[in-house]
Amino acid sequence: VEERTELYKAERDRADRLNFMLLPRPVVKSLKETGLVEPELFEEVTIYFSDIVGFTTLCKYSTPMEVVDMLNDIYKNFDHILDHHDVYKVETIGDAYMVVSGLPNRNGNRHAVDISMMALDILSFMGSFELRHLPGLPVWIRIGIHSGPCAAGVVGIKMPRYCLFGDTVNTASRMESTGLPLRIHVSGSTINILKRTDCQFHYEVRGETYLK
Repeated sequence: VEERTELYKAERDRADRLNFMLLPRPVVKSLKETGLVEPELFEEVTIYFSDIVGFTTLCKYSTPMEVVDMLNDIYKNFDHILDHHDVYKVETIGDAYMVVSGLPNRNGNRHAVDISMMALDILSFMGSFELRHLPGLPVWIRIGIHSGPCAAGVVGIKMPRYCLFGDTVNTASRMESTGLPLRIHVSGSTINILKRTDCQFHYEVRGETYLK
C-alpha cells in the first residue's frame, strides 16, 4: 500500500508540473480545488508580441528540422529571459511569441515595466544570436507592446489553454506587425503608464501609424 501511495504521489506531482507548464499556477490551483476557472476581466495589463522578420524566406532555405532547431534555440533563450521578470508566456504559434504581465496576478503599474524590460533583454539577445545552419546571417525580430483591459480564461478540456481576449490583444498584435526590425513598437497607452513609474526609458516618437 505504501509503495502504491508513493507511486500515486509521484504521478500526481508529475501531472502538477506539466499543468504548471501549460497554465498559470493560480489557475491550476483553482482547477484542483474547484474543478473550474471562471473567466476574469482585468482592468489593465501589458501584452507583448514578437515575430521573426522574413521567417518564410528563412524556412525556404532551411530543412524542417533546421526550422525546429532554430525556433528551439530562440525560444529556450526567450523562456530563460522570462524567468527574470513578472510575466506569463501565453503562447507561441510558429515564429510568433506572446507574453503578458498583469494577469493572472495583478501587479499595479509594474506590468508595463516588466514587459518593457523583458523586451529590451530579448532584443539584446537577438542582437548576438546566430543560426547554427546559417552562421553569419542576422535574424531580426519585430516587437509590439500595448496596454489596456482584457479578459482571460481557460478554453478547452483535453488540451486546456489559458487564453486572452479583447481589443488590447488585437492592438498589441498590430503594434508588432506595423513595427520595424530590431525595434520595440510601444503604444501611447503603455508609455503613459511607464511615465507614472519611477523607471526611466528612452522613447523615440514615431508619429501617427496606421494599425492595419
